Amino acid sequence: MTNPLLQDWQTPFELPPFDAIRDDDFAPAVDAALDQARAAIARIADAPEPSSFANTIEALEAADAMLNRVLGVFFNLAGADSNPARQELQRAFSPKLAQYGSEITMNKALFERIEALWQARDTLDLTEEQARLLYLTRRGFVRAGAALEGEAAERLKAVKERLAVLGTQFTQNLLADEADWSMPLAEADLEGLPGFVVAAARAAGEERGAGGPVVTLSRSVIVPFLQFSPRRDLRETAWRAWSARGANGGDTDNRAIAAETLALREERARLLGYDSFAAFKLETEMAGTPEAVEDLLMQVWQPARAAAMADAEALTEMLHADGINGALEPWDWRYYSEKRRKALHDLDEAELKPYLQLDRMIEAAFDVAGRLFGLTFRPVDAPLYHPDVRAWEVLRDGRHMAVFLGDYFARASKRSGAWCSAFRQQQRLAGDIRPIVVNVCNFAKPSTGQPALLSWDDARTLFHEFGHALHQMLSDVTYESISGTSVARDFVELPSQLYEHWLEVPQVLARHATHADTGAPMPYDLRDRLLAAATYDMGFQTVEYVASALVDLRFHQGAAPADPMARQAEVLEEIGMPAAIGMRHATPHFAHVFAGDGYSSGYYSYMWSEVMDADAFAAFEETGDAFDADTAGKLERFILSAGGSAEADALYTAFRGRMPGVEALLRGRGLDKAA
Repeated sequence: MTNPLLQDWQTPFELPPFDAIRDDDFAPAVDAALDQARAAIARIADAPEPSSFANTIEALEAADAMLNRVLGVFFNLAGADSNPARQELQRAFSPKLAQYGSEITMNKALFERIEALWQARDTLDLTEEQARLLYLTRRGFVRAGAALEGEAAERLKAVKERLAVLGTQFTQNLLADEADWSMPLAEADLEGLPGFVVAAARAAGEERGAGGPVVTLSRSVIVPFLQFSPRRDLRETAWRAWSARGANGGDTDNRAIAAETLALREERARLLGYDSFAAFKLETEMAGTPEAVEDLLMQVWQPARAAAMADAEALTEMLHADGINGALEPWDWRYYSEKRRKALHDLDEAELKPYLQLDRMIEAAFDVAGRLFGLTFRPVDAPLYHPDVRAWEVLRDGRHMAVFLGDYFARASKRSGAWCSAFRQQQRLAGDIRPIVVNVCNFAKPSTGQPALLSWDDARTLFHEFGHALHQMLSDVTYESISGTSVARDFVELPSQLYEHWLEVPQVLARHATHADTGAPMPYDLRDRLLAAATYDMGFQTVEYVASALVDLRFHQGAAPADPMARQAEVLEEIGMPAAIGMRHATPHFAHVFAGDGYSSGYYSYMWSEVMDADAFAAFEETGDAFDADTAGKLERFILSAGGSAEADALYTAFRGRMPGVEALLRGRGLDKAA
């Protein structure tokens, strides 16, 4: 029987044949693809001809094409629709793939061919993109340990393999904790909750077969419950469970994994000649150094903390007015903040939510992309990996640009959070290959027959992830290694955070924010109140984020802490963390940092990008038109289509003419006047 993962895919747009793929197909497909990739690497490394850009760098680009295709399917399914078989496969694949990566980067003959090209680079008549790829390829090999010898090389290989195992284990532990916990709600416990919160709890109960409404640890369920439940005891139970993910003892506890991960990262950095993992990691980012990151975060921390402390005083007065003595607690903040928002801005999420239908917000994201970049979206009828997933063909002037998949609803088999990924990336080396992009979110699934309603934060998340998708869809480079979102970590969030701004454009809301029952557009006064409250509670939001970013950074500076939880507590005390605010991501569930290397020492990157996104949207505002064609053209040319074909600061400067300062960020968050 043939393995569908290894065959040509006779499907619409060569989508993976999801209906034909079985979990048993993955292991033999990965083994076969690894064998194919290893053979290709050997041919490159052992070639008798002198190295050339074509027979070495371009050949490397093509060497693992089949492996990338197979893993593109597997890892997308493992994150968005996991099951025990896929989790077992992920644990088996992690060290195997890390070993393969080490084999390549520590292949001395291969590195010698790359180094020969690097030394002769000025004589090779390379295009700018080719020169960039050569530079990045050599840098990647050096940073992976290609120049190490003997015992140091072997130790680095072992460290990387162990880190891959730990990252997988961390992710699976977190998924297990999130899937296993729920809090049943009696009918009396639903009193005081808006209809959409009750509906989300009932739908979560249906999805889990609980026989009644439940609160789960999905952000789309637990956050509204914390905002609206008048039952302080239930809020405390829910918040404690949410904050304890990964720290419940037993087989799913992540604290020892975090400690070992930090120690191995420090060892990895020192083997490569760096003083700390933060210094190693940040060398290739826009920030460049841990000191630059610390400077940015502290410039934002002080005004954010001042704003949060002032808000805490007001919320504490409300708590005491309810007859509750004592301090404001983390499970109180969202509840009293929601009440205060309604009092200050006459804005009630229960009034707002019916105007934020999921389908209409998807249409809004598509409409903005059409007005800015000329894209159109046509539904695709094809087998997909889950019944909730939808697909669209993306076109421009009749030309196929991409396939876009949307997987929007929370389920127990999906890891928490929201992300953009790709089953296939854009490139031209093997023909005009257009991407297959997926946005994965965790919105509350409605009861059968009811429309899915989003919070304002949910709608922003949808636009955010679609900004990442556009970065993939509009990519226009030759080499996959530098296509789409293959850019510096502190630059990758610019397109996504920039795209969020269009959700607040009045004509977008006027066209797409329509009531789920009546179809009427959002009233002007409600829209104005919504936009006026855009920076409400921004002290809280900024504090919980920056605290997480500072803990991440300081974890990776200097010696790794033997006890990460104790170090986390020290950092929070040093910066004066308000007692009533929890970190957005505490260490045992900080998947950005511990599920892999992606955001390690790099969680700050959302804020680094925000410095740019506030300034970038101002480029449109300065024209008087949020859809100015010339500015949109420059945005596509210099950022969205360029991938990693040049340094991030050069790309941004080409778009805007200069780099921005932190002032635009503080103004955008309403923190410019905080003490």
